[in-house]
Amino acid sequence: MIQAKAHVILRSLWHYRGFMAGSVRREFQARYRNSMLGAAWMVLNPLAMIVVYTVIFSQLMHARLPNASSQFSYGIYLCAGLLTWGFFTETVSRLQNVFLENGNLIKKLNFPRICLPVITVMNAGLNFSIIFGLFLGFLLISGNFPGWVLLGMLPLLLIQVLFSVGLGIVLGVLNVFFRDIGQLFGIVLQFWFWFTPIVYTVSTLPAKVQTLLKFNPMTALIGAYQGIFVSGLWPQWSDLWPVTLLSIALCAFGMLLFRRHAGEMVDEL
Repeated sequence: MIQAKAHVILRSLWHYRGFMAGSVRREFQARYRNSMLGAAWMVLNPLAMIVVYTVIFSQLMHARLPNASSQFSYGIYLCAGLLTWGFFTETVSRLQNVFLENGNLIKKLNFPRICLPVITVMNAGLNFSIIFGLFLGFLLISGNFPGWVLLGMLPLLLIQVLFSVGLGIVLGVLNVFFRDIGQLFGIVLQFWFWFTPIVYTVSTLPAKVQTLLKFNPMTALIGAYQGIFVSGLWPQWSDLWPVTLLSIALCAFGMLLFRRHAGEMVDEL
């Protein structure tokens, strides 16, 4: 039964691939249509952020990691966490509003509603790819490219996308019926960020706090990214099983919630 439903969903997505690709292209073009520099801002904004975190922190503020092998280690540590965290927050934040923002489209056009979350992920993925490409360029120029261990990012990104999509769809459906969900989650994200070892290292925290951090599903993911770029280490796959299972469970629950309430959502919108 589950395999049959998955096959139907995949077939629908493939059939509407042109619709999804066109939506991503139109959003990208609309974002910079009236800007003098146009899509160049996609490069300038993240480039400025990377320079601030890698050069300013490392050179001017002399921020260092314990036993750092490079003068840019702390900046790389920051970027590895901030860039991937940004991908996560953009995906989830946009998914929680995806049905509300596309209410008119849902009412007027007949298409698989699951296309909307996929379009959201594609847009967020495009933004992340551009920013991440610049980050890789900096690593190459500065002599800090991690090498083949970079391939360890692929399963990490897959897990993160599953987690983001599952959580985002659940929030998106609930947000249609309870509009406070979006506001509340914005506050939760602020606390969640500081409860994730992005600007600090786990080793600097008391033992009790380190234990609590293990219940944060993003701790293992962000730590694995940082291990790849700072230390050139492959992820500890055994540490990623909890967040992987949680991601699969969230996706299954999100799809179930979506299928059960799709008709009611149209009335609410």
